[in-house]
Amino acid sequence: MSTTIPNYVAGTWDIDPVHSDVSFVVRHMMVSKVRGRFEGVSGELVTGEEFENSTVSATIDCSSLTTGNEQRDGHVKSADFFEVEKYPTWNFTSTGLVAKGDEYVLSGDLTIKGVTKPVELELEVNGFGPDAWGGTRAGFTAKTTINRSDYGVDIELPLDGGGVVVSEKVGVELEIQAVLRAA
Repeated sequence: MSTTIPNYVAGTWDIDPVHSDVSFVVRHMMVSKVRGRFEGVSGELVTGEEFENSTVSATIDCSSLTTGNEQRDGHVKSADFFEVEKYPTWNFTSTGLVAKGDEYVLSGDLTIKGVTKPVELELEVNGFGPDAWGGTRAGFTAKTTINRSDYGVDIELPLDGGGVVVSEKVGVELEIQAVLRAA
């Protein structure tokens, strides 16, 4: 059993989509940032006897994208960006987990628009504990930065004075709460 994480529990966990958040942030018009989130996330975490032996697999429902602007949501879901009708989900499968000080680095394969690339997420373990319904919950925060064109999101929208409408770099942030499966 892992001794560095208080109340650590080994087992199989289901991502709780109601208490989880998967979001992104991208620079817009070279002057500000626009945020969006996916309301549909599912997946499984398996925490090993030692935390570093844990695994994650997750699926993001791209049709659940919201940026707070219906017109922009439609454009981002279109073939110009995510092409949601053809590629309705993003998928992540972990390939490794290593300690880095008090935090961890979660390596894995991220698939967007049918393109799979390795990514590393900075992972923070927020805690393990009981919930109000007699179950056990775990919480994690993770973040990474990806290059959108690496995944076929390669729309070019240059600005007249230089620069682009949407930057190449996209920050991805996750707040994940998971529920331990009953034995």
